[in-house]
Amino acid sequence: MVAASDELMAALRAVRSLGLRSWCIGAGAIRSLVWDTLHGFDRRSAVEDLDVVYFDVEASPEQDAGLENQLRSAMPGFNWEVTNQAAVHRWLAAALGQVVPPLASLEEGVATWPEFATCVGVWLNEDGSLGVVAPHGLDDLFALRVRHNPLRASLATYRQRVAAKRFGERWPRLLVEMG
Repeated sequence: MVAASDELMAALRAVRSLGLRSWCIGAGAIRSLVWDTLHGFDRRSAVEDLDVVYFDVEASPEQDAGLENQLRSAMPGFNWEVTNQAAVHRWLAAALGQVVPPLASLEEGVATWPEFATCVGVWLNEDGSLGVVAPHGLDDLFALRVRHNPLRASLATYRQRVAAKRFGERWPRLLVEMG
């Protein structure tokens, strides 16, 4: 599905050109592509933002914004959101007052996203092959099942996301578990 999406492949090439060691495009861009395809939609859902995550313990706090600017210059049609998973613990403490230990890897960061079906990322290797990070597997994504991932998001946050993203309205074949 990813390889068949010209738009997503172009985005993957743009991110690969940044030279990051451990990275992926994940969350909504991948989830929506799979669910749109499994629903047989002729028109792909609009991607609200393109989540690029990477892991670099040596990166400066300003690097995320610099990478976003580079990606916006390369592909201005997307709302790029770049996040260094090695620094998420600092952001959570400053922005939300949540004290959590630092993450140890990209995979550990992806594993904390609010829904199991969303905990999926894809990267493009130098040889053009695709890599996949899916710490909780791909079963929920391909079974059209939405379940709360309690690793970081509260049940209240999960419920708010399900309502705000209108999963059940956008993809009527989904099985959305609310609690």
